[in-house]
Amino acid sequence: MKRYGISRDEALALMHSYITNERTRWHCLASEAVMRRVAMHFGEDEEKWGLAGLLHDLDMEVTDGDIHIHGLETRRILNEAGVHPEIVETACMHNEVASGLERSTRFQHALAASETITGLISATALVYPDKKLSSVKSSSVVKRMKEEKFAASVKRERIMECELIGIPLPEFAAMAIEAMLPIAEEIGL
Repeated sequence: MKRYGISRDEALALMHSYITNERTRWHCLASEAVMRRVAMHFGEDEEKWGLAGLLHDLDMEVTDGDIHIHGLETRRILNEAGVHPEIVETACMHNEVASGLERSTRFQHALAASETITGLISATALVYPDKKLSSVKSSSVVKRMKEEKFAASVKRERIMECELIGIPLPEFAAMAIEAMLPIAEEIGL
């Protein structure tokens, strides 16, 4: 189905054509799962929100993750693919440094929080002896986020955008873990 200019299968193919790094692919799949769960929480369109999660990092390899341009190349790629403008804008705004724009919608705040917490949850799982997502508790994620050295690369303010959309951090972490569990094996956790 192409309600948003691109089907999920086409979005997956696009992701695979631009992202070769396995971990980045896993991150995109995890972000999709979390965005679908957050959309469900708010009664929003899971497909639209999931596509934004899946496609938000298309330009990571092309831009070498440069925060000053990351997202701008994604805009070009998604526009050329005919993706719905709201998804394009939200996917590009997960990195406000490049766009120079502040996020203003629940959809935009949700993507910033969702894509960031997936990294923190994955990092938390990897410090456990079994390295499994099923061992991660939301309280552990909240605790890890507060550890300066552990979460040095995590943009804490992005995760805290969950509070701006009305979901307390512990609840958001639990929701994200729940969303990622069904795909844990697929994302290497």
